[in-house]
Amino acid sequence: MRSQKELNPRIDKWLYAVRIFKTRTIAANACKKGKVRINGIDAKSSHSVKVGDVIEVQNPPITRTYNVMGLAEKRMSAKVVPDFMEEVTPPQELKKLKMIRSASFSMVQWKRPTKKERRAIEKLKKRGML
Repeated sequence: MRSQKELNPRIDKWLYAVRIFKTRTIAANACKKGKVRINGIDAKSSHSVKVGDVIEVQNPPITRTYNVMGLAEKRMSAKVVPDFMEEVTPPQELKKLKMIRSASFSMVQWKRPTKKERRAIEKLKKRGML
């Protein structure tokens, strides 16, 4: 077994191992499409990850940001993930996601939106998020 210093995982393997993506193929495709950045630079799926790197993953409508705290190539338990990465996504990005989820939830219920929900939907449409 290799030590942490010898381990140089590819970005697609690391994203899969820390459960950001459901499969390694999806992680590799995200890299191909330019949705993954390491320290502000677009990353190919073969790019290696180092402790201390900042990884940005575009998952429309928001961009999530993670700090690499440990290296891993194999998928791990969800309980262990916090030892390997820290999410540092800005609060305004998470707020956008919360607004969209609340607006879309009312649309999925197949009923007329309430006045409050309609105003929230209109607000999102004006901002170009819907």
